[in-house]
Amino acid sequence: MTKHVAVLKGGWSHEREVSLNSGAECAQALRNAGYSVTEIDVGRDIAQRLTALNPDVVFNALHGRFGEDGTIQGMLEILGIAYTHSGVLASSVAMDKHQAKVMFKAAGVPVTDHVIASRAEIARSHVMEPPYVVKPYNDGSSVNVFIVKQGQEHPPQEILRSDWDGDEDLMVERFVPGRELTCAVMGDVALGVIEVVTDLAFYNYEAKYVTGGSNHILPAQVSPKIYEKVQKMSLNAHAALGCRGVTRSDFRYDPRGGDDGELVCLEINTQPGMTKTSLVPELAAHAGHSFEELVSWIVEDASCNR
Repeated sequence: MTKHVAVLKGGWSHEREVSLNSGAECAQALRNAGYSVTEIDVGRDIAQRLTALNPDVVFNALHGRFGEDGTIQGMLEILGIAYTHSGVLASSVAMDKHQAKVMFKAAGVPVTDHVIASRAEIARSHVMEPPYVVKPYNDGSSVNVFIVKQGQEHPPQEILRSDWDGDEDLMVERFVPGRELTCAVMGDVALGVIEVVTDLAFYNYEAKYVTGGSNHILPAQVSPKIYEKVQKMSLNAHAALGCRGVTRSDFRYDPRGGDDGELVCLEINTQPGMTKTSLVPELAAHAGHSFEELVSWIVEDASCNR
């Protein structure tokens, strides 16, 4: 019997537009693979809609808060509907960058130094010696991220603007210069390593989601030792949080820091983007998995009690 898959997309986080794109791409690929698919632009009536629909599997293509932070995963556990990607606890911890770093450090995965402070405190004076990065500790897609360069006199004042739509507390972490590397884990297998190159200030929202915003070098042109280290650290980060399905871990690599340079894990994404410019489909293709095969694998991996 053909499986009925409900693809959840949209929602109301900062990453709504990205999620709509991811969901549409995944839904079409699942139809091409032979599944019966219903696309749902998620609203606060999602529990009632899923109860009425009663799908075999939920493909969670939501990004950001509510969809990626353990909230909807808990709802799906209560409803008893099998779902994709990581479970309640792993999703919640991964979304909280501070807690994720604590877990990574305990598992031997190097991370950057950081502090959590109020935006008023951060804007008043440097809470860390520049260069550093100011960013939300529980959001994604590089929304509300500011880089404070070495020698910069004042912290970013934009975080005090009247239309600020982020949290009152933010993360300030040491800036690691160098190269942007990323690696995906599919089940218990680390895929390849991509280097992301952009002419923009950093790998921000535009670089991630606008065609031509960044170039992806696959495989990354680093030494075999660093390549394998990124793969191992990605597996360790995935395991440390108890993640399931597909994840993507992001790294900064500064080749100047000693014999092997400095390699740190910035974060893990439990529901990475699945758009035409996204990294995970590209990594899967490099490993020999078509997009249809990738989304089919994700669906077949779905369960409750994740």
